[in-house]
Amino acid sequence: MASSSGRIVDSHLHVWASKKEAQDFPYFPGQEPTIDGSIQLLLDKLCEANVAGALIVQPINHKFDHSYVTSVLQSHPEKFVGCCLGNPEQDGRGLAELERLVEHDGYRAVRFNPYLWPSGEKMTNEVGKRMFAKAGQLGIPVGFMCFKGLSLHIEEIETLCSLYPSTTVLIDHFGFCKPAVTEEETATWNSLLGLARYPQVYVKVSAFFRVSRESYPYKDTWTMLRRLLDVYGPRRLMWGSDFPFVNQECGYANAVGILHAARDHGTVSRDELEWLLGKTARQVFGGVWAASS
Repeated sequence: MASSSGRIVDSHLHVWASKKEAQDFPYFPGQEPTIDGSIQLLLDKLCEANVAGALIVQPINHKFDHSYVTSVLQSHPEKFVGCCLGNPEQDGRGLAELERLVEHDGYRAVRFNPYLWPSGEKMTNEVGKRMFAKAGQLGIPVGFMCFKGLSLHIEEIETLCSLYPSTTVLIDHFGFCKPAVTEEETATWNSLLGLARYPQVYVKVSAFFRVSRESYPYKDTWTMLRRLLDVYGPRRLMWGSDFPFVNQECGYANAVGILHAARDHGTVSRDELEWLLGKTARQVFGGVWAASS
């Protein structure tokens, strides 16, 4: 199932402490997980699917306490890099923490979750601008998690892209755009395509199960995938599984198989597949997976 380069990289997944590990790495109150997201389960799934490594995105289950993910990164430096969670509190501690996580702990991206901003505040407030600019200075991308809809946050993203063109941007999970069936959905989809005019914007074609209206292999998303390839090009797209949530849907190995099925269908070329399954991620996040398997 590997690409011809043999170096599949998952650009989007999560891990959190097992119940036993939570004695040392406690969950954030009210965010206790309901499914297994342990590192051992992840390692098993990566092995089964012949995936070389992944970007681990800090989960809400530990919120701004990055100690568990950091321990995983330190234990498996040949497999994983980290994406920390930006802390937008007005006291500015998130900016110092971002620098520490990148410069000391080696994190290679930061996630902006707009729903963690103080009530009534936008990601374009002073704290948001400072963190976004700092990410560019540190040479790491900012990922946007627009769970409630890209249309709610597109203006903020466009503003930040315009103000700070040196900061790379990642749009998670197709921007949470479903195959459009209404005028509103079409407009939102077009806004995602429109972000391609900013050369620093990349899109994660990840968590197909979150946007598809069909069962596996989620064929209704393939037209979207093809359109993104035509507009952004394969070098600005990267595949991601959204482990461990994908385990409850199609399963981890099948998440890789979606793109192979799309290739067999003629939606994706072999060269495009290699960029989607690893080459883009390796260029964006660094050479941690450069050695041959």
